[in-house]
Amino acid sequence: RQTITITTLHHIISHLLWRCRSSYNPSIMAPSSSNKFPIVVSASAAAVLACVLAVPIYQHLNQKKKSAASTSEAEDDADNNGTTEGLTERTTADDLIHREIAISSDEQGNDGEPERECERILSQGTITIAYCSTTGTCSGFATRLHKELLKRLARSKSSHKVQLIQVSELDWWDELVNNEDETSGSPATSNSNLPPPVLLFILPTWTNGTLPPNSETLLQSLNEISSDWRVAPEPLRSSDPKSQLKVGAFGMGSSGYDASTVGKPAKEVFATLVGKLGARPLVSKNVGSADNRRGGKKSKSLMIGDSEAGDSDAVFEKWMNGIVASIFQSVDGSGSSNVISGRPTKNKAKSKKQPEQKEQCGDDGKKEESDCACKSSDNGNEEKKEGCCSNNSQKDTIEEEAEDDYSMTDSLSEDDGDDDDSEGDDAIVDLEDMGDVMKQQSAAMKSKEPQEMVTPKQAKALKKEGYKLIGTHSAVKLCRWTKHQLRGRGGCYKHTHYGITSYQCMEATPSLACANKCVFCWRHHKNPVGREWRWKTDDPKFIVEMAVNTHVDLIKETKGIPGIQMDRWKAAHVVRHCALSLVGEPIMYPRINELLHELHERNISTYLVTNGQHPQAIEDLIPITQLYVSVDAPTPESLEAVDRPLFNDAWDRLQASLRCLKRKGQRTVARLTVVKGWNSDEIGGYARLIALGHCSLVEVKGVTFCGKSDASNLNMSNTPWHHEVVKFTRILLEELNAIRAEGGDDPLPEYDLACEHKHSCSVLLARVDQFTVPNPEDPTKRKWRTWIDYDKFNELTRKHAADPTFKYGVGDYIADTPAWAVFGSDEEGFDPTDNRHRKKKHHPKYTKFDNEGIPTHDTFNEPLPTDEITDLRKVMEVKKGVIGDATTVTEMRGEKIIDDASLMFRGLVVSR
Repeated sequence: RQTITITTLHHIISHLLWRCRSSYNPSIMAPSSSNKFPIVVSASAAAVLACVLAVPIYQHLNQKKKSAASTSEAEDDADNNGTTEGLTERTTADDLIHREIAISSDEQGNDGEPERECERILSQGTITIAYCSTTGTCSGFATRLHKELLKRLARSKSSHKVQLIQVSELDWWDELVNNEDETSGSPATSNSNLPPPVLLFILPTWTNGTLPPNSETLLQSLNEISSDWRVAPEPLRSSDPKSQLKVGAFGMGSSGYDASTVGKPAKEVFATLVGKLGARPLVSKNVGSADNRRGGKKSKSLMIGDSEAGDSDAVFEKWMNGIVASIFQSVDGSGSSNVISGRPTKNKAKSKKQPEQKEQCGDDGKKEESDCACKSSDNGNEEKKEGCCSNNSQKDTIEEEAEDDYSMTDSLSEDDGDDDDSEGDDAIVDLEDMGDVMKQQSAAMKSKEPQEMVTPKQAKALKKEGYKLIGTHSAVKLCRWTKHQLRGRGGCYKHTHYGITSYQCMEATPSLACANKCVFCWRHHKNPVGREWRWKTDDPKFIVEMAVNTHVDLIKETKGIPGIQMDRWKAAHVVRHCALSLVGEPIMYPRINELLHELHERNISTYLVTNGQHPQAIEDLIPITQLYVSVDAPTPESLEAVDRPLFNDAWDRLQASLRCLKRKGQRTVARLTVVKGWNSDEIGGYARLIALGHCSLVEVKGVTFCGKSDASNLNMSNTPWHHEVVKFTRILLEELNAIRAEGGDDPLPEYDLACEHKHSCSVLLARVDQFTVPNPEDPTKRKWRTWIDYDKFNELTRKHAADPTFKYGVGDYIADTPAWAVFGSDEEGFDPTDNRHRKKKHHPKYTKFDNEGIPTHDTFNEPLPTDEITDLRKVMEVKKGVIGDATTVTEMRGEKIIDDASLMFRGLVVSR
């Protein structure tokens, strides 16, 4: 009844106000005398009606409130004031923003329901976990800490509340400075029955030791608060220990980027809060148990995990144990932690008795030193004021602890980015084994001998995904296109563009480490990172021998797969091609030229892909079949965002690498991976980069979505359709032609559309001067020759190996491109000797579309009736009315969600 009444009142008043507006004459500045009367009457009627209806509504709501209160009291008596634990989750409509709040029954509202609003950080009894995350590591750690605290709350009689909040969700000025009671507007008062507030940070390290872009306001706000003359010095310092904010921080990083920036954001946040704003470190020096002190080091308020060292889980566990022990020491009666990995353990260590304090503080009788809020002058010397401790001041204690904590880069070694995967048990080394792992790593770090590249944790993750590890830094894996072509279901885009035999191709890498952490990496960053080679080096002959043998073993295992063509299966036992693009940066391997020579000795063609961060290695590389440089972004800013490079001068290195390609005599490729919303703009920038190297070929390929991962912010909408890749490539060709038209001393060669492979969303641009000849059947047309004569290439490499002065070029080993592989063919790059296979329930509902995205042909490639096309057009118009005609990009928690009405009918499937 109340809802209907309010709704009716709203409609009546709205109608009366509309009548008032309709009586207004817009041709004059004020209503005429003839128009004033209806305005006055209507407005008066609305006011009277509102007053009349407001009284019964108020009475009804008041009566309901009293009834709920009495019900709550009765339930409280029946429950005998038992402590309960609630968990609420607040999400936006798209379920992307997430908060969790655990509330004890002591803090529930009058109606017995948990409060829905987030508590202020400075509220007594509140534990706030503030985090930000880019790859999911810090998010996973924050969730672990949150769950651990909830478990302890359930077992204790604590009146704490726990809330898990993203850093970007808070206004830090309001949280830390405006300390007023929201209902009364007066300063908040202390409640002696509630513990002091606790603020815990879990922060990653982004580029150059900063926070991720969406969380940068945290440090900015803290610095502004500490330097603003309107804010009192040390605003978080309190003379009442029950309201004194206590803080802790855990930082994640990777020394593979820069050891000096590992955990820098966490260190700066902690130092500012404690050193400038007056907060206190949470973990006191006497807190810690035998478990917490394991390894001779105890937990501190600030600790740093290094993903490069592989010990971040152990460091976080140590930090978490100290945090939990400090929060609940007043409840347990000791400063020890009873929690290891979320499981209760028997605490054998007894807390030491603290000496009694003899000093007086003010007129309140005996207090501990930590209860006094002694002030200091600007020069840092202690002022002697009446009522302050005459011995060791609280500030000395805080500064000493802060200095200790700030210097605690206690990764049981240190490392940049929120990079590890905290994805359940499979990504974590058992604690029983962690001690041995840490001892090995510590010994390796102290030893002058180089250590192995892959940690046990990384090896476990890579093996789980099907990688076969070779030696200490290499790997092979069977490509899905190898299995596809073995079954006669089509080859990869290299088969279409260059004529490789997919079932005779080995995918491998001599270096699992990489200098980038690209957002679209299909390996989800389970491999190591590094800017230079610092590990043990295996013999190249051993790597090639083991790689070929392992690959052949994997081929043998496919014999039982349904549909395997035995003639291809037998031929697959001989490796003819090697794609050095599996994972990592192969050109980092210091003996890469020897490895390439070993492959050539076995008549194996070589396709090497590099990310363009090692220009000198590219310069020194021996001739190979085809050399790729990944061009992932058109500007320095987008390169930082997309590739997340370890090098600070990544853009300069990429440009230098592309210039090296111009001096190479063999086939060179600029490879562009298109990620919608990330690097699909500024196409002219790509053209300028390609112009630096005069690349033989330009591959444009849509990113492959490999599933959701904490290590990636991509979603399915970031994957372009083939027609979108074609459109992108056409625009790129126009930009290249514009640069060519400018001329100059070294004009850009002409490019044109050569090949496409729709199944891979791949389009190939090729230089006309290197890969075309006049078509014998029609001299006015071009005949493409992008395929490779592999026997001829093997012959040329042997000659070069015997005589390094012997030179050969692109035109010496080219072959004709078949008609089905040429751009614009009906086959769209699918080899007609194979059969396209689709799952029963994954046949496309529509096979052809017009320029607006309206379907024109059904699943059997038959034209749709005109009336059906008209109906589909109307449906699309409705969608356009909602989201607009253009493509929209919505950023939420690091993701970029693409919405485009012209794509609404693509991807629809039917069963056949």
